[in-house]
Amino acid sequence: MKRVSSGSPYEKLFGFSRAVRIGNVIHVSGTAPMDDKGNSVHIGDAYKQTKRCLEIIAKAIGNAGGRLDQVVRTRVYLTDISKSDEAGRAHGEFFGDIRPASLMMEVGGFVRPEWLVEVEAECWVGPDEKD
Repeated sequence: MKRVSSGSPYEKLFGFSRAVRIGNVIHVSGTAPMDDKGNSVHIGDAYKQTKRCLEIIAKAIGNAGGRLDQVVRTRVYLTDISKSDEAGRAHGEFFGDIRPASLMMEVGGFVRPEWLVEVEAECWVGPDEKD
């Protein structure tokens, strides 16, 4: 098992890893729009917040030995489902050709109220990934 940290202040405080690789599978935790210092970014902009979440996810996947084109599932959580087109546009920029199974849903809120979105992902890095 390999654990990957992104440096989020919540990882140690809440007791989780950004990503965990077990064999051929990489699980990426709910990822929020934060900079490298733990500050919230792009307040009020669901598109840019989603892009930031996906940048963090891409880095975590790479650090776990995977690639973005191996993502098989994503989950996009929004505090306001009317922002789904904005979040979806960012998701499409990362996954338009990859087209993983995906979920987008509205939730009541996140740890920080300025976060409009969080994203999770799962990868399959196994030998039969092209099947």
